[in-house]
Amino acid sequence: MAQEGAGGKGKPHAVVLVYPLQGHVIPVTHLALRLAARGFAVTVVNTEAVHHQTARALGVDPAGYDAFADARASALPETMDVRYELVSDGLPVGFDRSLHHDEFMGALLKAFSGNVEEVLRRVVVDPAATCLVTDTFFVWPATLARKLGITYVSFWTEPALIFNLYYHVHLLNKNGHFGCNEPRKDTITYIPGVPAIEPHELMSYLQETDTTSVVHRIIFKAFEEARGADYVLCNTVEELEPSTIAALRAEKPFYAVGPIFPAGFARSTVATSMWAESDCSSWLDAQPAGSVLYISFGSYAHVTKQELHEIAGGVLASGARFLWVMRPDIVSSDDPDPLPEGFAAASAGRGLVVPWCCQVEVLSHAAVGGFLTHCGWNSVLESVWAGVPMLCFPLLTDQFTNRRLVVREWRVGVPIGDRGSVFTDEVRARIEGVMSGKEGEELRQAVKKVRATLEAAAAPGGSSQRSFDEFIDELTRRCGGR
Repeated sequence: MAQEGAGGKGKPHAVVLVYPLQGHVIPVTHLALRLAARGFAVTVVNTEAVHHQTARALGVDPAGYDAFADARASALPETMDVRYELVSDGLPVGFDRSLHHDEFMGALLKAFSGNVEEVLRRVVVDPAATCLVTDTFFVWPATLARKLGITYVSFWTEPALIFNLYYHVHLLNKNGHFGCNEPRKDTITYIPGVPAIEPHELMSYLQETDTTSVVHRIIFKAFEEARGADYVLCNTVEELEPSTIAALRAEKPFYAVGPIFPAGFARSTVATSMWAESDCSSWLDAQPAGSVLYISFGSYAHVTKQELHEIAGGVLASGARFLWVMRPDIVSSDDPDPLPEGFAAASAGRGLVVPWCCQVEVLSHAAVGGFLTHCGWNSVLESVWAGVPMLCFPLLTDQFTNRRLVVREWRVGVPIGDRGSVFTDEVRARIEGVMSGKEGEELRQAVKKVRATLEAAAAPGGSSQRSFDEFIDELTRRCGGR
């Protein structure tokens, strides 16, 4: 029997739950639109906090705001059946989740699942026709899906390599590379599908010896739950991670369906930005082609003031034109102006600092010739798609492992230092090499090749398109009775 309460007769129903961090909001929103375009009735469940922040960024009243209204208006009604629901993450809407990170994570670990269950019991009319599509990092989806009798689709927003390492964390533990006071420092060669990886290339949480933090508890519980997923969707491309994906497919139905971007790699019909976006187009239009270094450290992790000052010194010394996204809480919510004194005067005429921007628009602009990035996965995929080489300064979590892919495997970027050891002179030299040196030319050629791989995978008949088609067919059979 197909779902009628959440869509038209005969439609399978996907309940898509948004993980409340900016880097996760973007791909899951576009996955929801893809499912709706393929005939699913979709109920998107967003947290009240993300909803309010997104509405405020647009300058609209959160009370009357429906994030999917424009998407529905721009599509044929029968192909865009998307409902929109809100749920509390267990904290007040005005709570500063950036400043009080561990309390925020604690709420996601404990209070959130009860609130989600209430919403699911309301929106799931026919369990047999329903699937729950949630971020892998939630700590309860397999348990909740079993309780309600619905299918669980785990959506992984990072590379397959990282899913694989977390999935096999027990092997790292058993072999002494993680979970002990003095982890081994030698090369890791026993993870299925990963011929070799160095301990310093692991995700930050797997490099730590204290494994009792709230984030560690979330990771361990989330991957226990991931083992109970009926399907895993991954925002990657098979040709970029073939051995890892083959190893994961031996474990469970695993579909590489990336890159998941807004349609046309342009500003999305559904607003996903949690900060107001500055319009940088006029400034960029006035700069020579390939002359601008774009700098952004993403939406989540923080840098220290010392790190920021070293990088700022290197940017100034390089003489490069730059567009720098300086998120207001990049150091801390209570330090809104962390750049060195005199930086604005010293860079006048060749630099623009903004609090936030539409990144796909900036990276697509002909003036941009390099991206100094924290190596968040969305940023990596967007930079490659736009043909822009990267200077890598990972801050947290998956970003260290993403740097390995960018620098060692694909050779489309260079490192500029590490946490606590980034220095003005190296930053300057790396910027000069990428923006004006032979190294930059080689990187641009390499990034073109990787971009071609992404484009081929996403095109009709490409690996990601075929993989998504197979997934849709399988899920439709399971949930739609077809």
